[in-house]
Amino acid sequence: MKYEHLKRQLEQRKQEIMHEFDQNDHYGLNRGFASDTSSGELSQYDNHPADSGTELFEREKDIAMNGHLKEELSDIEYSLNQMEEGTYGICEVTGKEIPMERLEALPTARTVKEASPNQEISNDRPVEEEALTEMEDKYYSEHDDNEFNQPNVYYEVASFNENSMTYEGSSIVDEEDNTEYVEEYEQFVSTDIEGYRGADNVNFERNVEYDEFMDEQNQLEDEQP
Repeated sequence: MKYEHLKRQLEQRKQEIMHEFDQNDHYGLNRGFASDTSSGELSQYDNHPADSGTELFEREKDIAMNGHLKEELSDIEYSLNQMEEGTYGICEVTGKEIPMERLEALPTARTVKEASPNQEISNDRPVEEEALTEMEDKYYSEHDDNEFNQPNVYYEVASFNENSMTYEGSSIVDEEDNTEYVEEYEQFVSTDIEGYRGADNVNFERNVEYDEFMDEQNQLEDEQP
């Protein structure tokens, strides 16, 4: 038989999938979808929300993996049935013979490569990418050092929330000049958690405000006689 080695390969993979289903009881999905029954808990009442979130993630992962294996098993059974009927290896779209190289790489292939329905490459991008690109263009310059304006970026991120994340008396409430500091130099001069301990312990953040301050200082020096 021309495709005997592929048939053995498909039958072996089918047995592996069936064995895996028997071992994990279809990833525990036969026990129901309730979070308490799937986790073995009598109740989720006293569980931390993070624990419930973890359980939900694990269930979603199990559903995805179970669905993936079920689809693979269906494709294998379809291909084995084609072998019995003598239609295996024939493209269902063009009627041409599927090259052996393609079948060895994908034994469940139903079409030649040119007629495969999975030819399109999605151009969809995450919705966050546009916002991140705008923030990068706004808060980063052409300097070698990465510049990062943390308070302004916070405003950009918080603007996507329906409810305000600021509160009266907080340090991030100045909507007019968007500086968040009493003095301008505080935007790029910082100390550690212990506060000011001498000039040697003051750090300079290489951000947009720092560059503007240095440009002003250089301009003043150039203007001096």
